[in-house]
Amino acid sequence: MSEDSTQDTKSFGREMWDLAKVIVEALLIAAVIRTFIFGLVVIPSASMVPTLLIGDYLYVTKYAYGYSKHSFPFSAAPFSGRIFGTEPKLGDIVVFRGADKKTDYIKRLVGLPGDKIQMIEGILHINGRSVPKVKIADFVETDKYGRQKTEQRNVETLPNGVKHNTLDYGSTRADNTNIFEIPSGHYFMMGDSRDNSNDSRFQDSVRMVAFEDIVGRADFVLLSLANGGSFMEFWNWPDNIRTDRMFTSLDKVIE
Repeated sequence: MSEDSTQDTKSFGREMWDLAKVIVEALLIAAVIRTFIFGLVVIPSASMVPTLLIGDYLYVTKYAYGYSKHSFPFSAAPFSGRIFGTEPKLGDIVVFRGADKKTDYIKRLVGLPGDKIQMIEGILHINGRSVPKVKIADFVETDKYGRQKTEQRNVETLPNGVKHNTLDYGSTRADNTNIFEIPSGHYFMMGDSRDNSNDSRFQDSVRMVAFEDIVGRADFVLLSLANGGSFMEFWNWPDNIRTDRMFTSLDKVIE
C-alpha cells in the first residue's frame, strides 16, 4: 500500500470518528433537552375538546413540577418521588402516567390534595361548593369525514379564578358521581369534554394521580394538523395544518 493510500485511510478514519462523536453529542443534547426541559405530545383523542383538538402538538414543560422517574426515557431513573418538586395548580393542563405507569394521559387538574370532588347534574363541586359554569356560543365539531355537530360550550371558573371551556353532551353517567376525597400527594384530573373523557371520575385507567406520576405541564400548541394528519407526512400539511392554532397559549379562553 502506498504512503498516499495509507494517509487517505487514516484521514477517512478520523472523519468517521469525528462524525460519530458529533452524532453521539447531538443525541446526548437531545436526550437532556427532552428529559429536563420540554417534551412534545400529540393529542390522539377528543377528551380535551374544545381546548385541545385531535392532531394538536403540544409543548410540555418538563421542569414545571420538578422531576420524577417518569421524566426520564422508559422511566429508568433510580429514584422514587420527586426532586425539585413544585405543586401543580388548579386549572393546569397536566401530562401524567396512568394506572399502568406506561400510558401518558393529558387532562385538566380540578382537585388538590385534601379536596372533596363530586359531579352533580353535570356541575363540578369542589368541597361542597358548585363551580360556576356559564353557557357561551356552541362549539361546532367537524369529524374527519367533514360531518359537523353542535355541542353546548361553557366557561367554568375554578376557585382560584382560572377559566376554561368545557363541553356538555347532555345527560350521561359521568354527570353524577359519589364524593371523591383526594388523599395526600394525589390530584384529581378531568377532561374538558366532560362527557367524553376517561378520567379520575372512573378510577380505572386514570384514578387520582400521584405527584410522582406527573410528567409535566402542557403550555401551548406548537403545531396542529386536522384529519389525524401525521407530522411526518409534510406533503399533506397544506391541506391539514391549522395555522390559527399554532403557538397558541393554553391559558387562552376562546369565547
